Amino acid sequence: MGLPGRAKVLAAALGGSGVVHLVRPRTYEWLVPPELGDARRWVLASGVAEIGTAVLMAAPATRRAGGWAAVGLLAAFVPAHLHTIRVVPKKPLPLAVAALRLPLQVPMIGIALRVARGR
Repeated sequence: MGLPGRAKVLAAALGGSGVVHLVRPRTYEWLVPPELGDARRWVLASGVAEIGTAVLMAAPATRRAGGWAAVGLLAAFVPAHLHTIRVVPKKPLPLAVAALRLPLQVPMIGIALRVARGR
């Protein structure tokens, strides 16, 4: 059984984002709340986690585990999204983009939950 369409998109997004985290970590370092410490380590670790989650979701035998991993990963990104709103330039477009990222987590977590539950 193939990966359902929305889950395919989520796995591709996580995998692609993970690759960018590893290849161009500076792109994401400013998103890490300084309270968490070394931003480079967080970015690299989250990149590995995103790629691993995408791989788990792609294989039928580990798909449900990948769905649960995606739920946890997406929930763990919430502090970074809140931090982005805090530090983004106070101009309409950057603020709008930062503000939209947070509610987008809800449908992505919903997709991940469907995958985790085998639906």
